[in-house]
Amino acid sequence: MNQVQTTELRRQEAAGDAQAARVPAVEVHDLSVAYQKRPVIWGIDFQIPAGKLVGLVGPNGAGKSTLLKAILGLVPPASGWVKIFGRPYDAQRRRLGYVPQRESVDWDFPTSVFDVVLMGRYGHLGLFRRPGKADREMAWECLRRVGMADFAHRQISQLSGGQQQRVFLARALAQDADIYFMDEPLAGVDAATEHAILELLGVLRDQGKTVVVVHHDLQTVSAYFDWVLLLNMRLVACGPTKDVFTPENLQKTYGGRLTVLAHTAHTVSPA
Repeated sequence: MNQVQTTELRRQEAAGDAQAARVPAVEVHDLSVAYQKRPVIWGIDFQIPAGKLVGLVGPNGAGKSTLLKAILGLVPPASGWVKIFGRPYDAQRRRLGYVPQRESVDWDFPTSVFDVVLMGRYGHLGLFRRPGKADREMAWECLRRVGMADFAHRQISQLSGGQQQRVFLARALAQDADIYFMDEPLAGVDAATEHAILELLGVLRDQGKTVVVVHHDLQTVSAYFDWVLLLNMRLVACGPTKDVFTPENLQKTYGGRLTVLAHTAHTVSPA
C-alpha cells in the first residue's frame, strides 16, 4: 500500500469514527404506550448521546418505568420506534443492561448471589452453551466491584435491600453492556451503598458507557447527572443538566404536586 492509499484509508477510518460518534446511543421517536387502552406515555421523542450519565426524572405515575420497559421491548408500544446506536432494539439487545425496581423482583426465589450475577452472562452465550471459566471469573470480578464478593454463596433472600441492589447492579455489569437502564437503583439504600453505586456509575460513564437512571430526589439531580430527561407522560425536556434542569421545566413537569418546588427552583437557578 503506497502513501496515498494509506492516507486515504486513514481519512476514511477517521470519517467512520466521527460518524459513529454522531449516532445517538438511544433514539426514541413518537413512542406511545397504553395499558388497557389508557395512555401511559405518548408522543415521546428524544435522543441521548453516548457516554452520558442520564437522570430520568418526573412525578409518580409519569411513566418513567414504562418508558424504560418500552425501550427494552418489555412492553409493546402503541406507536413509535426505538433505535439503539442507529439500529432496532432486537439487533442490539446484547448491548443493553437492565436493573429493575427492587420491589418488582421475587427475592424469595431460591438462588445464590453468585448465580444471580452469573445470569448476566447468559446473553453472551449460545443457545446450548453453559457459562465457562471466563464467565465465572467475570461474575466474581463484578461482585468485587460492588463490594459483595464475601456474600457470593448467600441466598439472595438473606440480604438487606441495599445489598440486593448491589447484587443486581453486579448482574448488570456482568452483561458487559454499552447502555445501562436502571430503575431507581438508589431508592431505599443506605448512604454507603448510594455512594458506592454513584461511584460505579461515574466509572461506567468515564469508560464511554451510557447510563440512564430513574431518579426521584430532585435535590441531587444537578450533582449526580450530566444529562436529564424530564417526563410527565409526555416529554417535557431532554438535554444537558445545566440547560434542562430549570425552574421553568420543573414547573411544567410537576405543576402543583411538588411541595419543595420553590426550594428546588432556588437550588437550580443560575448564580
